[in-house]
Amino acid sequence: MPTPVMVTRPDLAPLADLMPALEHIWASRELTNGATYHRQLEKDLATFLDVPAISLYANGTLALLASIRALGLTGEVITTPYSFVATSHALLWSGLTPVFVDIAPGSFNLDPAQVEAAITPCTTAILPVHVYGYPCDYAALAAIAHKHQLKLLYDAAHAFGVRPKEGNLLRQGDLSVLSFHATKVFHTFEGGAVVCPDAATKLQLDRLKNFGFANELTVDSVGMNAKMNELQAAVGCVQLPLYGQANTRRATIDRRYREALAGLEGIEIPAGPDVLAHNHGYFPILVRPQCAVSRDALVEGLRARGVMARRYFYPLISEFPMYRHLPSAQPERLPVAHAVANQIVCLPIYADLGQAEQDRVIQAMYQVCGQQPAVGAIRLPSESCV
Repeated sequence: MPTPVMVTRPDLAPLADLMPALEHIWASRELTNGATYHRQLEKDLATFLDVPAISLYANGTLALLASIRALGLTGEVITTPYSFVATSHALLWSGLTPVFVDIAPGSFNLDPAQVEAAITPCTTAILPVHVYGYPCDYAALAAIAHKHQLKLLYDAAHAFGVRPKEGNLLRQGDLSVLSFHATKVFHTFEGGAVVCPDAATKLQLDRLKNFGFANELTVDSVGMNAKMNELQAAVGCVQLPLYGQANTRRATIDRRYREALAGLEGIEIPAGPDVLAHNHGYFPILVRPQCAVSRDALVEGLRARGVMARRYFYPLISEFPMYRHLPSAQPERLPVAHAVANQIVCLPIYADLGQAEQDRVIQAMYQVCGQQPAVGAIRLPSESCV
């Protein structure tokens, strides 16, 4: 069996590019606490993302927890069931009650109309997610938050490098949180950040990640140890200049999938987001009822052929035992999210996915679905090559 084609694979700069930074770290013995590469990466990211300030964190979940604390959230927070579980875990960990609302039809993101309908006197915030880098309806959500005097905190873990036609996605709401996990389009092995609207907010977030220290002798808030270390930051400094080239390769892979899989009956390929720049971090497809095989049978068939596709996100967060008792988690309240979760498959996509590997994925899709590609659509190897 050939090497499996994973659903994602971390981009890595040449090791030689990292060596000068490692030598500097070893020579300086500055390993953490906001040293040289930490400061440089914050500056580089703020410039690259065109945002006022960045506060780096050891991972995205800690960044989300700190943001919840910084905004002073209490009571109920309206959020999506269609996300990675860390989104809601951060709320529950903070003593808050997640209130799930459905995603909009034809979308992977929160339905603003249902968000407004779910607001109660206990609601203090909305926590949307830009799923797969598809921007939320941020104008509608901003209007709702303003009308009801709610905080608006974005989980932008999937949205690095996404640029809408108007405005800046990461400047929306009160705060946006990024993830730099190894599977993301920009990573620091592990890592995360809070996009800050001003210097005062950055100072608050910087203190929260460092035990609440205001200076050597003063602790003015209940903080935690959530600092990004110098090794992580150095990785980020060498990875960031490569983002554009890697994104171009992912865009080519995305386009080739769309062309090759367009004829598969029962497989819907959602249109890419209507943005100036997308990050192509995921390639989601939907297995509709008219497909010859079920979604789960498709995934198992792909994996049997060495294609490690994922049902991402399935099950919904609302289905996990710590959430399913909530009134808002009842399936009848979330029909669109359940339908998408039961049909979603994410196919492999990453910058160094070779054409031969992508051909294996495409061939496996046609084989499992029991179909043949249109003549001239794409040249595929025979079954014996899988």
